[in-house]
Amino acid sequence: MASSAGLALCGQALVVRGGSRFLATSTASSDDDVLFTYDCSTAEKPQENKGEDGQPVDKGSDTILASTFSKSGSYFALTDDSKRLILFRTKPWQCLSVRTVVRRCTALTFTASEEKLLVADKSGDVYSFPVLEPQRCGQLELGHLSMLLDVAVSPDDRYVLTADRDEKIRVSWAAAPHSIESFCLGHTEFVSRIFVVPDHPELLLSSSGDCTLRLWEYRGGRELHCCHLTSLREPAEPCGDKRFAASRIAYWSQESCVALLCDCIPVVYIFQLDASRQQLVYKQQLDFQHRVWDIAFEESQGLWVLQDYREAPLVLCRPVGGQWQAVPENAALKKVSAHVQENWAMLEGMAGVDVGFSGLYKATFDNVTAYLRKKEERLQKRRQNPPPGPNGQAKKMKPGEASVRS
Repeated sequence: MASSAGLALCGQALVVRGGSRFLATSTASSDDDVLFTYDCSTAEKPQENKGEDGQPVDKGSDTILASTFSKSGSYFALTDDSKRLILFRTKPWQCLSVRTVVRRCTALTFTASEEKLLVADKSGDVYSFPVLEPQRCGQLELGHLSMLLDVAVSPDDRYVLTADRDEKIRVSWAAAPHSIESFCLGHTEFVSRIFVVPDHPELLLSSSGDCTLRLWEYRGGRELHCCHLTSLREPAEPCGDKRFAASRIAYWSQESCVALLCDCIPVVYIFQLDASRQQLVYKQQLDFQHRVWDIAFEESQGLWVLQDYREAPLVLCRPVGGQWQAVPENAALKKVSAHVQENWAMLEGMAGVDVGFSGLYKATFDNVTAYLRKKEERLQKRRQNPPPGPNGQAKKMKPGEASVRS
C-alpha cells in the first residue's frame, strides 16, 4: 500500500507529512513558535540487502509510510519505505535515532508508558523498540500469518491489539505476547483501523473493508454494536457501489465524539459514543469538495482536516448548535495553513497517489459457472461434428447422448 499525506496532533503540536518530508508546528495563535522540517531522503541509509549475485535488491523510496506521537507528545516517530524507523524528541524538536526495521511497516504506536515503540509490518510481525535507549535494535514480540494493518495498546499497557488482513483482531498480553486474551471476530473483510477509547479503556472501535464500524468489549472479544456505513451514505455521494474502508478513526473526549474518514469518498462521518448504552449514535456527515487526506482532533480547538487544496489545505470544524461545521479562518488556522502552503511541494506528488484498500479485498471465484459454460461449448461442438461410425460415416447422435458422453 502506498502512503498518502498525513496529519498528526498531540496537544498543540501539529505535524503534516507528504512524500519523504514532514513539517511540525504549533496550533497556538502566537507567532513565536519554531517551524521544524525534516526530509527522510537526508537520513542515514540502512545497509543494502544483496542478492546471490551481490547486487543490491529491494531498494525502497524514502516515502513516509506511518507516523505517530507518544501519549504526552514528547516523542514523535515515523517509518519509511527504506525500512527505517526514525525517532524524534519534540521539546525541542531533535532527531534521536535512525534504526533499521526488518520489513516495511504498516503502523506504529507508543506504549502508554512511552518506554517502547511497537511497529507492525507487512509480514504480520510486531517488533518493539526501546525509546529511552534510542540506538538499541528491536525485538520480535508477536506474529500473525497475514499482513498487519494496525496496532494499538491498552491505556494500562497490559494488552497489545493487532488487526490483520484476514478479518481478525487479536488481543495479546503485553508481558507475554504469545498468550492471547481474546479474538474480536465478526468482520467479513480486512480490519483497516482499530482504536482503544482513552476515557473508556475497556472499549475498542474497529473499521473494515466490509463497510462497518464496530464497537467491542475487547477483553472478552464481545461485539457491542455494529454500524453499516453504506446505510448512511447520501445519494449525492459520488461513490456509487464502490466498497470502502476507514482510513482514520479519530476521537474527541469532550463530547465522546468519533470521526471516521473513509478512503475513497470526501466525507467524514460523525458519531457519538454512548458508553452507558454501549452503542454508537450517528450524528451527521461532513462533505468536502476536495480529497480529504487525513483528520485529527485537537481537544481545545476541534477537528482538523487536511485536504488536497492548496488555497485552503486545512479546515477546522467545531460543533455549533449541535452541528459540526467549518469555522471562519482564525489566527491559528491562518498561521498553520501558511506553513503548509509554503511547503506545498511535499504534498504535490500526493494528488495522484491511490492509497485505497482495493488491493486487500478477498478475490472471489465462480468455478461452477465457468465449468458449465465450457461444458456447454463442448456439447455444441459434439452436436455440430458428431464422431464417425464404424463405416466411416458420421454417426447420428441420439437426443441427450452428447450430454451423457460428456
